[in-house]
Amino acid sequence: METIAATPTHCPYCALQCGMNVTPLPQGGAEVSERADFPVNRGALCGKGRTAAEVLSPAVRLTSPLVRSGGRLVEASWAEALDRIAERLGGIREEHGADALGVFGGGGLTNEKAYALGKFARVVLGTSQIDYNGRFCMSSAAAAGTKAFGLDRGLPFPLEDIPKTGCVILVGSNLAETMPPSLRFFTELRENGGTLIVVDPRRTRTAEQADLHLAPRPGTDLALALGLLHLVVAEGRTDEAYIRERTSGWEQARAAAMAHWPEHVERITGVSVPQLREAVRLFCEPESAMVLTARGPEQQSKGTDTVGAWINLCLATGRAGRPLSGYGCLTGQGNGQGGREHGQKADQLPGYRKLDDPEARAHVAGVWGVDPDALPGPGRSAYELLDALGTDVRALLLMGSNPVVSAPRAAHIEQRIRSLDFLAVCDVVLSETAELADVVLPVTQWAEETGTTTSLEGRVLLRRRAVTAPPGVRSDLYVLHELAARLGVEKGFPADAEEVFEELRRASAGGPADYSGITYRRLAEENGVFWPCPSDDEAAHPGTPRLFLDRFATPDGRARFVPVAHRPTAEEPDAEYPLLLTTGRVVAQYQSGAQTRRVPELNAAAPGPFVELHPRLAARIGAAEGDPVAVVSRRGRAVAPARITTAIRPDTVFMPFHWPGEGRANTLTNPALDPTSRMPEFKSCAVRVEAVPGK
Repeated sequence: METIAATPTHCPYCALQCGMNVTPLPQGGAEVSERADFPVNRGALCGKGRTAAEVLSPAVRLTSPLVRSGGRLVEASWAEALDRIAERLGGIREEHGADALGVFGGGGLTNEKAYALGKFARVVLGTSQIDYNGRFCMSSAAAAGTKAFGLDRGLPFPLEDIPKTGCVILVGSNLAETMPPSLRFFTELRENGGTLIVVDPRRTRTAEQADLHLAPRPGTDLALALGLLHLVVAEGRTDEAYIRERTSGWEQARAAAMAHWPEHVERITGVSVPQLREAVRLFCEPESAMVLTARGPEQQSKGTDTVGAWINLCLATGRAGRPLSGYGCLTGQGNGQGGREHGQKADQLPGYRKLDDPEARAHVAGVWGVDPDALPGPGRSAYELLDALGTDVRALLLMGSNPVVSAPRAAHIEQRIRSLDFLAVCDVVLSETAELADVVLPVTQWAEETGTTTSLEGRVLLRRRAVTAPPGVRSDLYVLHELAARLGVEKGFPADAEEVFEELRRASAGGPADYSGITYRRLAEENGVFWPCPSDDEAAHPGTPRLFLDRFATPDGRARFVPVAHRPTAEEPDAEYPLLLTTGRVVAQYQSGAQTRRVPELNAAAPGPFVELHPRLAARIGAAEGDPVAVVSRRGRAVAPARITTAIRPDTVFMPFHWPGEGRANTLTNPALDPTSRMPEFKSCAVRVEAVPGK
């Protein structure tokens, strides 16, 4: 019997981008197996990764274009579907102007797709109205990192450094469920004598592994970080030589922190003064330490300042730009890092260049062969773009996102999507958003195509095509190529991923995220390359696993302290809504669940939404385990079974956000935006909880 070779590639889900092998099966379908040579996971896979091949099945995914006819979606040819999209986009642009066209991307798109989508929006459509769902994930950390260090890369060091440091403060991450293979780095940290501090309102699976668990009230992470910095100063634990030689702005940041004395912070956060002092001791006593943040502190209306406060703690103690120390962001989506580097974000051009920078515009326009003045300026951020649908923005081209489930104030966003003159969606499955579209295009996914992603480490990786897509399925790059031609741009949108990447290399050259020295050959031979990498000669430049060791990416090479002060969440509890809701993920589902909810094994492990609440709260409303309860905010009502546990604060309830329907958590969430990052406040809103009688 002929042996079918396995193809080494990477998982389609989170930003770990775990290595795996994919083998086509003779009877159809494919299987996933371990790939021990990739250092991030060393063969380990979570349940989502192990079952990833099930979404390749034609039984669960789209295999034919769909067009709306008579109020329902019916199968159509590719020519008919593409013609309809081009005709409607062109007609709406002619009648209402280019900015009446919107483009919405995703953090799961490959670098090639993200790059081509941004170029398509600006060169073919001429619209400024493009953003992507990564704005909902790590934009606050990106903004804070750029302010402090002059550059944003999720982790400025590889994951392999974590077990070798002395202490890690993990803020607002439940990585035991969101990226399980990474937990071993923290287990090894503790085995090596290091300590783990977890900051989370819930005692999660991750918090159970910690040496110290701090459980602040949702929305108070900023006060907590400032309180720790106050104690660092008061106890004489600052690194004065480092502050003097490698930073600027300390005096103002110190003054701001000193207004947050421990007893004051205890009242705000609910974290006791002895716990604050113990956290400072554990963090400051070793020679090296790290702070890692995730969505908890970032998805707030003050997320940029909150992350900035944790960065200030690192800088004051000399824990940045040194071996085995630093601040890092645990990027969530599979290509959340690369997705924001190459042009699908409202204010950016490829290479992490700024769209309002004349030199950046000139460079990229030169690569694209267009006049720099023809490029539109910055557009709306993700939520603001979605909120404008049906009014200023009349048509939307959407790739790789499901905002009907994932956007804050989701019922309102669903109404805005329904009010569009025209919606075209490219997706693997018929998501809740795709069900509302006028045209749906079935596109290839991870194992059916070749392309690159950039992991949370800043490691650019090559995902290889391992199986043949079902007949009738085409790539997103093919879609953009065909639409560009129909809209009058015959050249510049190749359907071949490597050809797109070669142009991306030129467009990124000299930018903050410089990929110009990275090639498909190097990615295959070297198991990924860390950006920046300005030379394709491996001997001349092997890539940059560790940033900032010599200088920071600021004009003077110094890191910048940014003075910040605590302020309340955008919506504090009151008599009508006395509790706080926080949201998150569970181990068996991913993001909006559009794909994982189609996998039987994952659904058996996590079949539906729930409301996690403390026993005292459950007793007060008369709810028992499994009883339906309603969570009500100023934006709507969600109903799901009660899950009663002492692992959550009595003043807080938790809901996972993977499901549509009456248990949709994002019906409740608050779209209040961070003034810098434009990140919505997913992590905290005022609610009340009620038993649902007779259900």
